[in-house]
Amino acid sequence: MNMTPPLAERHFTLATDLDGTFLGGSEYDRRRLYTWIEANRDRVGLVFVTGRDPEFIEGLCRGGVPRPDYVIGDVGTTIARMGADGVAPIPELEEEIAARWGDAGQRVRAALHEHPGLTLQPTTFRYRVSYDMVPYRFDPSAHEIVARLGLDSLVSADRFFDVLPRGISKGPSVRRLIGHLGLDPNRVLVAGDTMNDHSMLAEGLPAVAVGGSEPELLEQLEDRPNLHRASAIGAAGIIEAIVALRLFPEFEEV
Repeated sequence: MNMTPPLAERHFTLATDLDGTFLGGSEYDRRRLYTWIEANRDRVGLVFVTGRDPEFIEGLCRGGVPRPDYVIGDVGTTIARMGADGVAPIPELEEEIAARWGDAGQRVRAALHEHPGLTLQPTTFRYRVSYDMVPYRFDPSAHEIVARLGLDSLVSADRFFDVLPRGISKGPSVRRLIGHLGLDPNRVLVAGDTMNDHSMLAEGLPAVAVGGSEPELLEQLEDRPNLHRASAIGAAGIIEAIVALRLFPEFEEV
């Protein structure tokens, strides 16, 4: 029987991007962070906030990475529990996301068919359409095309182009989950490294841009007092922020 308390009763919650952030840095630093989380699961909550899809996350957790309590996936368009059977979307939190998206997938794919610099990703997502992007071939008119469809577009890491429901991204979905779970926002650390993390790092929550973050991200967040700009890469940058922001005063590196 699982006796782990609900997130609202835990001292601290880490809501983290995966690639370049929770999965970034040296194996030694990742192991330090992961071991500490597992040793403190009764006091530490874990939420993955990622562009990755549920299938990827389920496979990742079978490979030795700590299982999150909740998942915000697909660049904020999936909000789910992480149960014993895998990622389970929370209908009441996705209702607005689904309504804003409607049946837009087919319209997006038609509007951006053979658009310069974009190659459609093979995964069929529920409430987003995503492309691999070649920067030197990319025609920025794609943003205008998407806006005319009543949707949002997002470029991250200078190689991904995502089409999302209007007003939906990582930040608003993190806020929606925090409210649903009754968490203290001041005890939630959001962590990221690329432009698709911008909305959650700009939410006003305790935040860290880990070492090696996308320069444009750091530039756009320059005036954010809530943001710790870590010098350490990936997992080590998260550890640095927990200590610097005093989010877990009795923090001990295992």
